[in-house]
Amino acid sequence: MLRSLAMGERSVGELAAPFAMSLAGASKHIKVLERAGLLRRQLNGRTHICRMDPKPLSGAEEWLRLSEAFWNGRLDALEAALRPAGLAPEGKDEPQ
Repeated sequence: MLRSLAMGERSVGELAAPFAMSLAGASKHIKVLERAGLLRRQLNGRTHICRMDPKPLSGAEEWLRLSEAFWNGRLDALEAALRPAGLAPEGKDEPQ
């Protein structure tokens, strides 16, 4: 649903359409996204229009960036330790 909302506003029906779920089921998912602050809902007549609010994801993005740097460093160190024993993963371009 978030991927669809990243492309623009969608009605609840449009958000539910790609999934095998009822409108009531989709509404429950939307309420969870709303409570998490990732989605804003507006009522236009009887139609609920949803739009994404990406601000809450910025903290997760920062954590993932830090985690990626940490694990890349750890995995590079592991590869360097395994290389002399011939246990380093194959497929990497290494200078001859």
